Amino acid sequence: MLDVRRLAALDMHGLAGTRLRRGVILAEFIAGAVGCVVVGLLTATRTPAWGWRVVGVWLAGIGVNYAVLTLQALSLSRPGALDAELAGVDVGTELRRYTVLQLWIAVPLLLVALAAGQSCAPPGPRRRG
Repeated sequence: MLDVRRLAALDMHGLAGTRLRRGVILAEFIAGAVGCVVVGLLTATRTPAWGWRVVGVWLAGIGVNYAVLTLQALSLSRPGALDAELAGVDVGTELRRYTVLQLWIAVPLLLVALAAGQSCAPPGPRRRG
């Protein structure tokens, strides 16, 4: 399926792995979390239309997914953490694969469930994807 930590790491690294990209992606994750949750909750609570309430809840759920990515990105921002996460990984191949997999962010709360399951996985060799 989708490894949430790997998704954040690949997004932060990109092809070149520059420090600027890491900061921009972290800012994107934070903006996505705050923006989607705020707009989603405002939409869900301030509109009389039932359909817009559903859209608001959906947006808030996506915002929570971005919060999970933010936490992963903060963890990967420690010196050496991103390089350790991607050690031995063919970044180009994984980027192509995860470009499609990142569409799962649009499923509300999915990354929360995946991250919880992955953090509770028994210790052992790190999964490749």
